[in-house]
Amino acid sequence: MSQKKIFLVLVAISTVSLLLHHGGHLSWTMEAFSLSCPALRFLHSPLGAAGNKAKHTSIAFLKTHKTASTTVQNMLFRFAERHNLTVALPVQTCDHQFCYPHPFSGRFVHPHTTPADIITSHMRLDRAELRRLMPNDTTYVTILREPAAMFESLFSYYNQHCLSFRRVPNGSLEAFLDRPWSYYRPEEKDSMYARNTLTFDLGGDKDRSAQDAAYVRGFVDEVERTFSLVMIAEYFDESLVLLRRLLAWDLEDVLYLKLNMRTPASKRALGGGLPAKIRAWNSLDAALYDHFNASLWRQLGALGAACVAREVRLMRRARGWLVRDCFGGPLPLVRSAAQIKNKDLRPWQPSTNVGIVGYDLPPNASRAGDGRVTQDVCTKLVMPEVQYSRLLLRSQLLRYRRSYPPRNPRAHQNPPRANQGRPSPAPRASGPSQRAPSP
Repeated sequence: MSQKKIFLVLVAISTVSLLLHHGGHLSWTMEAFSLSCPALRFLHSPLGAAGNKAKHTSIAFLKTHKTASTTVQNMLFRFAERHNLTVALPVQTCDHQFCYPHPFSGRFVHPHTTPADIITSHMRLDRAELRRLMPNDTTYVTILREPAAMFESLFSYYNQHCLSFRRVPNGSLEAFLDRPWSYYRPEEKDSMYARNTLTFDLGGDKDRSAQDAAYVRGFVDEVERTFSLVMIAEYFDESLVLLRRLLAWDLEDVLYLKLNMRTPASKRALGGGLPAKIRAWNSLDAALYDHFNASLWRQLGALGAACVAREVRLMRRARGWLVRDCFGGPLPLVRSAAQIKNKDLRPWQPSTNVGIVGYDLPPNASRAGDGRVTQDVCTKLVMPEVQYSRLLLRSQLLRYRRSYPPRNPRAHQNPPRANQGRPSPAPRASGPSQRAPSP
């Protein structure tokens, strides 16, 4: 038998073996090869057309409150670790957020986490400051959520922290919406959780009247000029289709599990006229959401409904295989914080009135499925924001010290302050923003 025939026989045997062992994974991988969706051009994108061969690695994600942004952040953290990128992280005095609700400043960034490739922790946007920090080719992304659902979540999550909510008798959402100005104080600490939170996070004036049409139009235009993609939480997977194409990422780069979820008992249905009242009270957020929800669907329409549906199906199938590999079954083990044995996987609890669930991995997570992923991959997939932020900071500080060892051994004993040489120290975070992670 000739060498060519021997080679072909070996290829055939290897292919059959691959089909038998990786049948499920191969099915969605081969379907991905068959995708022939057109490249999508993003209006106002600094990159122009999507579809570059090299993955884009300079990313600023404006993490908004109660919008599934913690899930996106986890995705970016894992991407950064896989590609040995640097994530800008807050100085210790800011805890795990960039001294929110103060407007973002470079003083809030730990100097040993620069120059940064990715930034994704909570901040109040200051465009000029952020652009001074990030590379010129940075892609800016954020996420919005339907205002009624978002406000219900904010009211529940911050009911023991935001004074505007604490004043309400019996913690009644209906009572607050009937007479919001009886409880809301615009200049009060943490008032940003009680009105137009999206607008505030994006650097806008949360108390500007929605009747000021020129301001609303100008603010929406400014957000559109800043961000290459505004994701929508209600259409999370569809948003990821656009994100993946914008950044030229692989399918595995956008796999996720939902994080920082409330228990069903912590949620309430919004009936009657409550959604309309919430939108009226948060009218600036409503204007933002309506504009960018329509924009999202225009971009999806340009890509093609069949193409989007197929890619969403592939993404969900791949996520299913990842869950099986990590948990040994089709569904992850959702647990209350008290039930989670690994303290590094216990989500922060905002109050006794609200339960936040997390995940408990099997003892040998990577062996629960067929061993295609490591235990570290499974652990990072479900790690809460606070623990992951601290882990990243430790690993990046270690990398910095290895790259720049101190000449004087005593430097280890007396390290310089994080803000040494800067004009003024970062303000201390206050209220719940110092302690509370926000999804």
